[in-house]
Amino acid sequence: MIEPLVLKGFRDSLPGEEIPKKKIQRKLEDVFESYGFVPIDTPVLEYENVLLGKGGGETDKQIFHFEDNGGRKVAMRFDLTVPFARFLALHHDELAIPFKRYHIAKAFRGENPQKGRYREFIQCDFDIVGCDNAASDFEILSIMNSSFLAMGIKNVQFHVAHRGLFNDFLSSIGIEEKSVDVLRCVDKLRKIGKNEVKKLLVDITGNEEKSESILKYITSGDGHQFDETLDILSKLIGKETESLFRMRQIYSLLLQAGIADKFIYDASITRGLDYYTGIVYETFLTDIESIGSVCSGGRYNNLASLYTKENLPGVGASIGLDRLMAALIELKSPLVSDTSNADILIFPKPDETQKALKAAMDLRKMGIRTDVYLLPEKKMKAQYDYAAKNRIRHSLTFFDSSYIVKNLETRDSVTVDSLEEVASLCR
Repeated sequence: MIEPLVLKGFRDSLPGEEIPKKKIQRKLEDVFESYGFVPIDTPVLEYENVLLGKGGGETDKQIFHFEDNGGRKVAMRFDLTVPFARFLALHHDELAIPFKRYHIAKAFRGENPQKGRYREFIQCDFDIVGCDNAASDFEILSIMNSSFLAMGIKNVQFHVAHRGLFNDFLSSIGIEEKSVDVLRCVDKLRKIGKNEVKKLLVDITGNEEKSESILKYITSGDGHQFDETLDILSKLIGKETESLFRMRQIYSLLLQAGIADKFIYDASITRGLDYYTGIVYETFLTDIESIGSVCSGGRYNNLASLYTKENLPGVGASIGLDRLMAALIELKSPLVSDTSNADILIFPKPDETQKALKAAMDLRKMGIRTDVYLLPEKKMKAQYDYAAKNRIRHSLTFFDSSYIVKNLETRDSVTVDSLEEVASLCR
């Protein structure tokens, strides 16, 4: 006998988790498609050189890579953005530019598993490639807001910043050459706290005064409105810059759309991946911020240039479905509470199977999810156990030419004369 073990950081997904997860995916797909986005897919395995060196040193350490049976060096995708850049280089001539895509699939990272964070996880990505303007940046932010509204998640805040703006500031204090190390350090603020970040900044800059200036910059938005924070940053930098102008344009579009109150300019948001060049963002559920960001992303104007000479600036975001699910389960959200596989379960007697299958087909045409118990010779206890494990709320049995519908939660029964009446009781 082989012991049925699952690798550390990987897991099986039972129906109770998979059913609400699929419902969420369908809601997200509807939102993405309402904006004109189209689905794509890419392989789990890529050539190693396609993935290595694209996300940064820490990410490279987490990539699963190995030699395949043909002696080729291959790696498993660590996100869906880098494979997308390779995809664009390969299929550019076949695509309409600007290209708007969504991709819901698994990615893999060899990091330490923790709550809502696994080595195998699902990302829900949506990107626009071929535009570098405020309108495309805004559209991704708008989709983020629409996605959480579609999921019925109201207590959410989007934290926005701009990599270019941070680089403008670092240039103004004379340490632009250390920007990569500073950005990675600041990205750890929520994990290790302000004091530890300051120690790391002193080590990087060798200057306590400049480290204090960086801390002042990244906390400049505390207690201020989006536009007020931009004014503060302008003073810290000493001038208006192109990045500041872009953020003011985006804020104007958010105001026009009536969703500006959902967005905070948070200068501490830098994102850990090296390929970001412009606007960046993270999303927090205000009822459980400890779970971390559940939707992140930004602008990556140079990523595709690693694979093609075509100019393909991009911007996008990714919803981390596993982390979002972990948060919703902890919050006891209605979104994850309905795990039933059907609205009604038909209990036929052994000689009623054909009749039950026909009734099930008719009910499905009326939009009722209908299951038929396929072992009618079993005792009723087994049949009710089946209904309970699948969290089915109603059962149907036949009585002459009538139908008995039972609410399996209250145990109340109603006798009706038509399947249309059965359907109305299940809605």
